[in-house]
Amino acid sequence: MNKEFFVALDLLEKEKGIPKEYMLEKIEAALLSAFKKEFGNNTLMRVAIDPVKEDVKVYLQKEVVEVVENPQCQISLEDAKAISRRYTIGKMVETEVKTKNFRRLSAAAAKSVIIQGIREGERKVMQDAYESKREEIITATVSKVDPVNGNVVLETGNGRAVLLKSEQIPGETFYVDDRVKVFVMEVNKESRGPLVTLSRIHPGLVRRMFELEVPEIQDGIVLVKGVAREAGSRTKIAVWSRDEDVDAVGACIGNHGMRIGGIVDELGGEKIDIVKYSEVPEEYVAAALAPAEVKSVTFTAERACRVIVDADQLSLAIGKEGQNARLAARLTGMKIDIKAE
Repeated sequence: MNKEFFVALDLLEKEKGIPKEYMLEKIEAALLSAFKKEFGNNTLMRVAIDPVKEDVKVYLQKEVVEVVENPQCQISLEDAKAISRRYTIGKMVETEVKTKNFRRLSAAAAKSVIIQGIREGERKVMQDAYESKREEIITATVSKVDPVNGNVVLETGNGRAVLLKSEQIPGETFYVDDRVKVFVMEVNKESRGPLVTLSRIHPGLVRRMFELEVPEIQDGIVLVKGVAREAGSRTKIAVWSRDEDVDAVGACIGNHGMRIGGIVDELGGEKIDIVKYSEVPEEYVAAALAPAEVKSVTFTAERACRVIVDADQLSLAIGKEGQNARLAARLTGMKIDIKAE
């Protein structure tokens, strides 16, 4: 029976990634739980697990005392001497208990602890796997679409996770077996609640997509300095080149727009403005308001500026429902007041 037990632990480690040492701790806790139910909460016990010899033993312990006050955990010196003359006051007398003799209730308690341990072990393995992907993109497969709340169940390779409706790009639809890119926002370390929070609307999704698509970003020549996004509608991304011979904006667009085109397709046609970052705040603000042409930028406070544009550029600078100005302000971290000349 012990050999089969250790074979099962090896399989858990191999197939589910749950370390054998972790499960041995849970087994010990399970045997303790069963033992307490069998003999009472005040009894003393010791679990001896030997992975090398593939052996598990449980011992009932009693302390050797002059006067026995609690027979559950104490034994008189006289009775101890009858077992072995080596026993003295304060020593522990151990008697092996065969676990196969545990009653059904005790065995059920042990089984429950072990099952819970396996579930916790699986969750921890998945937590560690997702933690290594936190703030990164993973590609998942749609397993199920909830027709009531619109949530999507995804098969991520590390288990199943839910893409909430609130984290989906407005207007996009999913079908079973669709392949979809998602951004790993958070990993829940608690035992309750969703294991991982996935998103399609987080600005980090766009940032990581450009890092994957643009070799110059991967090589560290082009840096992404900021992203402002209103998912499903428009994104502004600021880039800067460390090499004067490399055009940061052109590198992100690619030949015939192939690089940016692939990202736009993945995001369902979302418009993306690539902005050239500048250490000069006035230049950065002017670039962020593209496609509008800016005549001048004047700072009225540390993080506030007034922008002057031609009258025919005013609506373009502000954008539909103020979107262009709003995204530019978010991208630059400035309060922008736009006026027509």
